[in-house]
Amino acid sequence: MSVKAAATMCPMSNGKATNGFKDGAGLKGEVKENGVKGSPFREWRRPDLPSKCTYKPDTPLEKSPHIHTKPQPKPKIMPNILSNIGNSPLVRLNRIPQQEGLQCEVLVKCEFFNAGGSVKDRIGLRMIEDAEARGDIKPGDVLIEPTSGNTGIGIALASAVKGYRCIIVMPEKMSMEKYRNASNPIAHFDCTAEEILDGCDGQIDMLVASAGTGGTIAGLSRKIKMKCPNCKVVGVDPSGSILAQPETLNKSDVSFYEVEGIGYDFIPTVLTRDVRKRIRGSSGSALYCAIQAAKDAGLKKGQRMVVILPDSIRNYMSKFLSDDWMSQRDFLELEQQMEPSKEWCVFQILGMATVGNMMAQIVKNKVKRSDPVSKVMYKQFKQVHMDTSLGQLSRMLDTDHFVLIVHNQRQYGSDGKMENKQMIFGIATRIDLLNFITSHDMEQ
Repeated sequence: MSVKAAATMCPMSNGKATNGFKDGAGLKGEVKENGVKGSPFREWRRPDLPSKCTYKPDTPLEKSPHIHTKPQPKPKIMPNILSNIGNSPLVRLNRIPQQEGLQCEVLVKCEFFNAGGSVKDRIGLRMIEDAEARGDIKPGDVLIEPTSGNTGIGIALASAVKGYRCIIVMPEKMSMEKYRNASNPIAHFDCTAEEILDGCDGQIDMLVASAGTGGTIAGLSRKIKMKCPNCKVVGVDPSGSILAQPETLNKSDVSFYEVEGIGYDFIPTVLTRDVRKRIRGSSGSALYCAIQAAKDAGLKKGQRMVVILPDSIRNYMSKFLSDDWMSQRDFLELEQQMEPSKEWCVFQILGMATVGNMMAQIVKNKVKRSDPVSKVMYKQFKQVHMDTSLGQLSRMLDTDHFVLIVHNQRQYGSDGKMENKQMIFGIATRIDLLNFITSHDMEQ
């Protein structure tokens, strides 16, 4: 049994594909450099390096260094569950466009009908099949994938059917060593885009897709722009990410966003930003931004917009279907909750600085020790009043390291007029709550 990982190919890179092993060494041999034995495993490359892709819209596929396939129709009886990956339905939306006053036709590509429940099933299967075709892996090998969710489900599904052992590593935030695998965008270039073009008879005026590592939007946009050069391609990422263009759109006080799987704090190599537009923002984000994009572009009757819906609510039920989770983030009002951040008026607080955030920014080379403290401040934090219950405080501290406690205080100005100002009373942390509960239990 040997341990394998996906190949580090850049799409159309230098006219040939590479399996990512230094000096051609495989996993069972050791890499030697200047006579010194190195790791027997793959050579890791950062995913934010400049792209070496030589792709051009007029490049014929026969000159591509990559393996290309054609979409296959679904068989009436599927040999295994992997045959239910791809050929997702293209559905026309009616009520939402009408309510929003859109004149154009709005079609959604429902990727949650794939076997594993998301668009990532396509790339999970494709990466394994391409690695098999190159001879990089064989059944019985161990496949390791660092992932924040759907990609891991797709790879685990394909691995289980094909006879691989699969290990999924889930980091707190995606590491800088995320694989740059050409099979990611090529899966969408070969199949997803062709399905859309076939379903739309080659007429698409706008394509909207969310952007994370960039593989989905890169593969889709390149194929669709080949057939529909006037199609506008809109990328969706949340405020706090830095993927948008122009760069001015990335300026934000937001340092954290709740939506998963899209947005990054670096520019992935595979992301083709030349086709990205100016929308900020999984399926709900994509559709919301698509509506705004259609309005901004002035799409008219007879024009068509296609929106990629990457997954469903299945993977987020502990969040968006949880009243506690929603109320903690001011998305839902339940009983007496903290005041929404945009409603309170605090003159004394500019932000919060923590050692953890400061060190993280220094390690990423985003700040220098001589920079002002404002560069590492958290400008998003929760505030509560003195009458907030311990139960509410406990739920907030499930997701936040600290909560600011404030109270209203009367102040008189030089003109004798009285006004209420919000003053800082203290900071509550998980340790404070734990100490209180422990000491209270001992007294009982």
